[in-house]
Amino acid sequence: MTPEEIERYARHIVLREIGGPGQKRLLNAKLVCIGAGGLGSPALLYLAAAGVGRLGVVDDDVVSLSNLQRQIIHDTSAVGELKTTSAKRSLGRVNPHVQVVEHSYRLDETNVDALLSGYDLVLDGSDNFSTRYLLNAACVRAEIPLISAAMSQWEGQISIYDPARGGPCYQCIFPKAPAAGLAPNCAEAGVMGALAGVMGSMMAGEAIKQITGAGQVLRSELLIYDALFGETRKMKTSGRADCPICNPPE
Repeated sequence: MTPEEIERYARHIVLREIGGPGQKRLLNAKLVCIGAGGLGSPALLYLAAAGVGRLGVVDDDVVSLSNLQRQIIHDTSAVGELKTTSAKRSLGRVNPHVQVVEHSYRLDETNVDALLSGYDLVLDGSDNFSTRYLLNAACVRAEIPLISAAMSQWEGQISIYDPARGGPCYQCIFPKAPAAGLAPNCAEAGVMGALAGVMGSMMAGEAIKQITGAGQVLRSELLIYDALFGETRKMKTSGRADCPICNPPE
């Protein structure tokens, strides 16, 4: 590392669990975040600050005024602009040494595998079950760990789905999407803005641990945070023998 990098990342380097070798792994990491919204905003900002070498940002939406209550990577001047473009500008201000790659399109079956081929870790900050299931299946095929979080109103949840390394996949834990109306999105149900900061920061923390090997990641565990009452709890999770994604029939 250069003297400037040593100074920039000094507070990571002095951590016993990260040190110089862990910081070098961060500098060489290639991570893609699906969504530059409430969850992706804090996650991307902290990962850029941490020096992750390549950050991909996937989003086909534009910044709207109602986003700004929680999507802190964007500002008022970015309203109407592509979220990927706004995010890239903000990340460059945080750390100009990080390579930020814009993917200004919606994920689907035709592009998801090609996208993941350029990355070794995936953060899912999407807001719908169809994208989550699509991304989970692609990560299982590519044997890439998937850090997925979700939130609504005052509550958030996060886990790492990684069947290639002994954990369940997303569809093991959530076999079917809930019926219409049972899991409304943020526009319908509302969300406390700072909750996005908490859950997105947790995503960044899990990514840093996954990349550096520090501590224990949330593989085979689901962490739930209730901001209204200041409570957290964990649940053990396990794979399903009949999961069509990570345990398909022979």
